[in-house]
Amino acid sequence: MHETPFPIHETGDFRYNDEGPTDAPLPPIVLLHGMLGDLSNWVDTIEALSEGGYRVLAPILPVYDFPLSETGVPRLTEHVRDFVDTLGFDTTILVGNSLGGHIALLHALNHAGDIHALILSGSSGVYETTMGSTFFRRQDRDFIRERTEMTFHDPAHATEELVDEMVEIVNDRPRAFRLLKIARSADEETVTEQLSKLDMPSLLVWGRNDIITPPEVAEEFRSRMPNARLEFIDECGHAPMIEHPDTFNELTLKFLAELSEEAHLEPSSGA
Repeated sequence: MHETPFPIHETGDFRYNDEGPTDAPLPPIVLLHGMLGDLSNWVDTIEALSEGGYRVLAPILPVYDFPLSETGVPRLTEHVRDFVDTLGFDTTILVGNSLGGHIALLHALNHAGDIHALILSGSSGVYETTMGSTFFRRQDRDFIRERTEMTFHDPAHATEELVDEMVEIVNDRPRAFRLLKIARSADEETVTEQLSKLDMPSLLVWGRNDIITPPEVAEEFRSRMPNARLEFIDECGHAPMIEHPDTFNELTLKFLAELSEEAHLEPSSGA
């Protein structure tokens, strides 16, 4: 995992970042990274939201830690539920990218009364173009680079370091098998027909050039979720919080401010 400028806290089996005031005007905001992501994906967002006066937590999702028989989206969703319960939060705002969005959706469907709001970006759960089994079987670096670049509109974000990480994963059979199992699980755990049940305030922030969960997926979410707003970011792929963090954070902060206003509260100073 890439290092972050924020300390890693440990409570029980959970490792996570925890920034911002404990007396924030809204419930804690929980950031959920994607299948091949980590906490470094959220560095700019953690900084922006915590400085804006909100408490922000980003758990490390144990993508590789469960027995192969348990590995999948439902087990990761249980992990997030256990994390929220262990920290004693009655209600949260869930923010999820890609697989993290899918986990947020399943969590919200299972515990709708505990979710104050949702923010989804490039979420799976309706349809996505997965890397497929070929990605985990072919060890050709150029092929892996090409698939890694699919995440971004600007391929410069697929750095040599990131490609090296993907090559390492492909050559690590236990990790590769788990990723393949999670990808298949995501295909099976679609939530399309259940989205109408999610009536909490929801913000969809999508890359206009996302080819993994294309814009029509975002439109599907918006059309089926009763209280969802969709914002597109131009020249942006599957990970807006990485590729255009300033715009992603601006949209998120605006949404949170509206939630605070609706609750007749003002964001705290973050001191």
